[in-house]
Amino acid sequence: MPSPTNEFDPGLHLHNDHDTASCPFCRIAAIYGPYDPADPPAADSVALNPEASAPNPATFLVLSTPLLIAFLDIMPLSTGHVLLCPREHRPKLTDVTAAESLELGSYLRVLSAAVARATGVRDWNVVQNNGAAAAQVVPHMHFHIIPRPELRDKRSERFTATMFGRGQREDLDEEEAAPLAERIREAVAELLHSEAENKPKL
Repeated sequence: MPSPTNEFDPGLHLHNDHDTASCPFCRIAAIYGPYDPADPPAADSVALNPEASAPNPATFLVLSTPLLIAFLDIMPLSTGHVLLCPREHRPKLTDVTAAESLELGSYLRVLSAAVARATGVRDWNVVQNNGAAAAQVVPHMHFHIIPRPELRDKRSERFTATMFGRGQREDLDEEEAAPLAERIREAVAELLHSEAENKPKL
């Protein structure tokens, strides 16, 4: 059963695009340090403790580098819904640095493959909203990686409406989140090792 803290609405705690003190993503980035994505910490390590973000909702990390952080969405549109963002507070896509942009692009591809592998869902959306009128709730630039199970599912219409800022989202099931986050971290590591092994020698 979801924790009562999942009632937290990050949008209610933000005053403007540059209010880093109230930004939930900045807080997550400050709490959780970087680790080597090719060799993630053990699931029960202090570095990944989901409760470290209390009294806000538990945070389930799937990636943490010096520039980026990714975690399960607390109100997912589907199982495996991940958010990827820069550690530094960048309100919109046009605010990220060139280095952040390069790393976002690189890990967006890796995380997409990892989420597909971890969930078994081979179709997904990548969504990135800029500004309140574009359905951006937290003004800290982030990509959504959203697995799409069966498009003929009767929930598809609700899913599409919610993705663009209309409709209701369900709270993250924390009991399912921990093993799911672990599977995604493991898939990221496997993909990075595979790419390193297959990288052409110069």
